[in-house]
Amino acid sequence: MGKQRVLVVGLGNMGQSHAKAYHHLEGFEIVGLCSRSLNDETSLPAEISGYDRFSDYDEALDLLKPDVVSINTWPDTHESYALKAFEAGAHVFLEKPIADSVAGAERVIKAAQKRSLKLVIGYILRHHPSWQEFVSQAQKLGKPLVMRMNLNQQSSGDTWQVHKQLMKSISPIVDCGVHYVDMMCLMTQAQPVKVHAIGVRLSDEIDPDMYNYGQLQVTYDDGSVGWYEAGWGPMMSETAFFVKDVIGPKGCVSIVAEDQNRAEDKAMESDDIDAHTKTSALLCHSSKLNNDKSFAHKDNLIRMDDEPGHDALCQREQEFLLKAIIDDLDLTSHMQDAVNSMKIVLAADESVRSGQVVHLKR
Repeated sequence: MGKQRVLVVGLGNMGQSHAKAYHHLEGFEIVGLCSRSLNDETSLPAEISGYDRFSDYDEALDLLKPDVVSINTWPDTHESYALKAFEAGAHVFLEKPIADSVAGAERVIKAAQKRSLKLVIGYILRHHPSWQEFVSQAQKLGKPLVMRMNLNQQSSGDTWQVHKQLMKSISPIVDCGVHYVDMMCLMTQAQPVKVHAIGVRLSDEIDPDMYNYGQLQVTYDDGSVGWYEAGWGPMMSETAFFVKDVIGPKGCVSIVAEDQNRAEDKAMESDDIDAHTKTSALLCHSSKLNNDKSFAHKDNLIRMDDEPGHDALCQREQEFLLKAIIDDLDLTSHMQDAVNSMKIVLAADESVRSGQVVHLKR
């Protein structure tokens, strides 16, 4: 099998990182870059600046006839772009979320399966060695689990502009939440049954029917519960913006992100994309007691040195895509997990707007 010819669509933070991965990996060949505003004067990283540029997706797809389409555009285009790529006979890498509805996500998956093409969804945490260890440690804690996670981002300038653009089609708990409820689903290996959520609009700069802070609670059929919050904007607090903590009958495991609360440490600001995956260490606590009711074991700190950065993680995602194509991997569970996480966050969005608990259909 020769190199996989790739059309990269969308050139924001994620699109550029994925394009650099295709550039460096032997199994891929970039045949074109596409973005609505892309032209010859658009500044791009040096390693990807020389590829052919397109501003019209349909034109690029028809002219290039790629083997793979990498879709990293605004969420409201994901479904239509993926369906067109499958219709053209291309495998698809698709940034999360798959679509803006569960029905849309299921249409995308059905299109991939109908044509026996690969669909890999950009759940970057699944490829992070520290998060893989976090899930493994959580699964040792017994059932039920209590899972507490957040990702609040204090944003300004260009980042706040990006967040406002995103909120024209998606809320923070939907956009960011799919990653973390996906981790919850991996930890519990159980089915989500109900979701309740709250949300607040904290800025006149966003649409009246949108909210830039949200919090969800999800219950699973094994009794496990999960909590997740996400907020965007210049008003968000930098205090405790990174909480990743799981509790079970046998103890707990927590991600310890060092220096996250040091005001002078600007490398760990909440809108720093590398801070969203960085762990530094896992703190494991056992609930086992001695006869005198003292703890039987000291807490165990598992250090996570030499973690991959954001671009390196994106490269791991594309290595997985290449393996899926070459080895004809069965991605059924990968795709179904993506639908489950979509069900949870979209139910949360519905709950914010209705004020009601949403019961999920099995």
